[in-house]
Amino acid sequence: MAVYGYARVSTSRQAEEGESLDVQQRTVAGYALMLGLTVDRMFVERGVSGSIPLSERAEGTALLTALKPGDVLITPKLDRMFRSALDALDVLAKLKARGVSLHMIDLGGDVTGNGISKLVFTILSAVAEAERDRIRERVTQVKRDQRQRNRYLGGIVPFGFRAGDDGSLVSDSAEQVLIAHARALRADGATLRAIQTALDVQHGRKLSLDALHRVLAEALVQFAGLPILPAVW
Repeated sequence: MAVYGYARVSTSRQAEEGESLDVQQRTVAGYALMLGLTVDRMFVERGVSGSIPLSERAEGTALLTALKPGDVLITPKLDRMFRSALDALDVLAKLKARGVSLHMIDLGGDVTGNGISKLVFTILSAVAEAERDRIRERVTQVKRDQRQRNRYLGGIVPFGFRAGDDGSLVSDSAEQVLIAHARALRADGATLRAIQTALDVQHGRKLSLDALHRVLAEALVQFAGLPILPAVW
């Protein structure tokens, strides 16, 4: 059985001054001594943000690689090892499966093998779910803002546009001519099949009926604010 400690500071200044790291290491060593253990190695993360997942930090990666079944890992505080509940929940589950004991001193000790464990996992699961909801909300807000600014969000580029170098949607003049022609024919009562044939003959572009209906619907809403006409084939 090996005993490992983990300490981290977020800023370069803290890392250079070393005071916070020194306190964390002494805390880990003192806790291990109370359990009759000796720390075999301290993994010290200097100037690394807690927002970076443990497995993506240099010392964090080395630590996770070194751990073996039966080993003990000690960290002074939950936020020294994790900032994200999602990351914490994932790593804790993997440590338990590997038979590694994780002791978080600020939470009272071993969070993977005693009564504290269930409480910690319950709390982290709730926080992680809230975190997922916040992430989804932020992504939705960003996408909504990007759409309002006419930005290209990936996937199929709408007919009549092309993706610009800066990520914006740029009007394609040739395809816009086709859209204008199709709209004019549709306004005169032409069926989709008739419009399809006309575009093929006059512009050399044959769109599928589904694609043509979608293009017309999008064009009507975007350029004229008109109601979408039913699909008359």
